[in-house]
Amino acid sequence: MKDVQRQGWGPRLLILGMAILLWPVAARAAGEVQDVNQLKAELQAQRQRQAELEDKINQLEARQKLKERALDQKVEQVAAQQERKEEPKEEGKKKEGALPDILQWASKVGLYGDFRYRYEYIGDDSAESDRHRNRIRARIGLDAKVNDEWNLGFRLATAGTTNSGTSGDPVSTNQDLNESFSKKPIWIDLAYFNYHPGWIKGLSITGGKMPNPFYAVGKNQLIWDHDLTPEGGAFTYGLPLNDRTSLNVAGGGFWVNEETTGGDTYLLGIQGHLKHQLSKPTYVLGGLGFYDYNHIQGEEALANEWKGTNDFFGNTAAPGNVFANDYDLLELFVEFGTEIGKLPVAVFGNWVKNTAASTNEDTGWLIGGSLNKAKDPGSWQFDYNYRNLELDAVVGQFSDSDFVGGGTGGKGHWFSFNYVLAKNVVPGITYYLSQYQGRKNDADYDRLMADIVLKF
Repeated sequence: MKDVQRQGWGPRLLILGMAILLWPVAARAAGEVQDVNQLKAELQAQRQRQAELEDKINQLEARQKLKERALDQKVEQVAAQQERKEEPKEEGKKKEGALPDILQWASKVGLYGDFRYRYEYIGDDSAESDRHRNRIRARIGLDAKVNDEWNLGFRLATAGTTNSGTSGDPVSTNQDLNESFSKKPIWIDLAYFNYHPGWIKGLSITGGKMPNPFYAVGKNQLIWDHDLTPEGGAFTYGLPLNDRTSLNVAGGGFWVNEETTGGDTYLLGIQGHLKHQLSKPTYVLGGLGFYDYNHIQGEEALANEWKGTNDFFGNTAAPGNVFANDYDLLELFVEFGTEIGKLPVAVFGNWVKNTAASTNEDTGWLIGGSLNKAKDPGSWQFDYNYRNLELDAVVGQFSDSDFVGGGTGGKGHWFSFNYVLAKNVVPGITYYLSQYQGRKNDADYDRLMADIVLKF
């Protein structure tokens, strides 16, 4: 009986031992099945997220295409509008968008002008009596932008009427208040084009009746009157050599007088100067110029062309009332500027010699200076120079029209004081203390000018 019981426990013990041995394997298998199921779930979730992301990308791409299509349509509309603007306007049909076109035109045009009232006293010992007079100057101009490289300039100005009534004084825009309240004439003072190509930085080309392109130290008038507006073609070119030094060149050809027979009188000129910045605001400047008048010797007085008189403005005349000399002018000039006690200060000198003169009266020189700048309201400026200008040093017709009555053959002092009373309102006083030299018995010549200038 015991043997039978032992035989019954044997298989049970065997099964129990195998179960114990195989339990880790079964547990591991069950865990692996669970891991596989979990991995499958995660893969399914990842596929879902990927599908959602692809859907969002497709939506964004669709929106971008809509934006691009709308932008293309807008560009096409703008291009079509521009083409319509450029089409010739049909006669009798009002152009669409007229107001914007007017505003666009106005943005390209700059309008400017000034008015000056002057009281003037002249004490000329060569005249019968002193002179008191009141004068006005009125100028209005515009600068029009044609495109990024071309401009046009125009200016009208008052000036004295000639005997023929066909032209005005080339070196004065003053008009006397006299002649029984008579109307005052207006002349074309400037009319020119200007080309400044973008492919040559610093170059400017001008043609027509233009501002004087030549530099004058201290804005002096030894050779050229400020109101002179030469006629022809000119260029200026500014080239920086380094951070402190720059080169400036100006040149041109100008028609002085055109003749129906014989040679025309014309002027060729070239000028250059270097400016070096020592340390702000201190600088030094120096340069030279050469001006060659052609077909002037043996010609009648230039004043005959606009004034109807044989006035040579100090230049020597030969029998027959013609120019006795040719005029080839060599010019040298220097300028030094700095600050003293925060006041801008400049000193300068100008020298000129007529290398073609047949007389000894062939040289002119000027030294001067300025203190402060008349710029903002309450500011002031004082200027001074002394000059000695011999008879045939320059063409008298084009030099300072106020010094010794205009022209050459004189020496003396020039004083000027200006004060900025308000924005664009500047009263000032100018005084010439001088005398003739080599003409009019070397008489004394004094001139006082009290001005008020308003500009816009």
